[in-house]
Amino acid sequence: MVDVLGHLGMALVWLSPCWLFIDDQRTAVTFLAVGFWFGMLPDVDLVLSNIDALGIHHHGVVHTILFVTLAAVTVGPLLGLAMRRVFGGTKWFSRRAAARAVPLGVIIVFVTGLAHLFADTLSAPDKSTRLELLWPLVEGPIVYTDVLYYKSFWATIALFAAGLAFNAAFWYLTFGRSGSRAVGDATR
Repeated sequence: MVDVLGHLGMALVWLSPCWLFIDDQRTAVTFLAVGFWFGMLPDVDLVLSNIDALGIHHHGVVHTILFVTLAAVTVGPLLGLAMRRVFGGTKWFSRRAAARAVPLGVIIVFVTGLAHLFADTLSAPDKSTRLELLWPLVEGPIVYTDVLYYKSFWATIALFAAGLAFNAAFWYLTFGRSGSRAVGDATR
């Protein structure tokens, strides 16, 4: 488990291919700026665990693919509609993106939720509760790579730097060389 900045960095890494699929630079920036915050969504269990009646604990049911999927199909459309309402009609959200706002919201919540779970699987399980990613289908943890120390300062910084670097690289591949879309012109 990395700290907050590391989870946000992992969300940026996982969202970085958006540069290839979103039709203009400003819309991609909006997508990233709104989206990467949802990389913290599974940690809502830290707040919910304070409500004894719910019986929720950190790295429990909220840290599952089931929860991320349910959040994507419920919160995602609301996020997309909110983005269209706030940014639609501005230079920060293209007409094409506004027409696809609901699926964009679903993608944001799903991808960043999975990014959070992935980042948590990288950390030392001896200091933290193991994730049961496939609950209720599979009881117990399915994978741990144990490559990062719990709340490692350097891993957290490295993940955030990687998120920025991935986005810079995808931006350069898509728009950087000529200022207009360099690859993926057929996706416009």
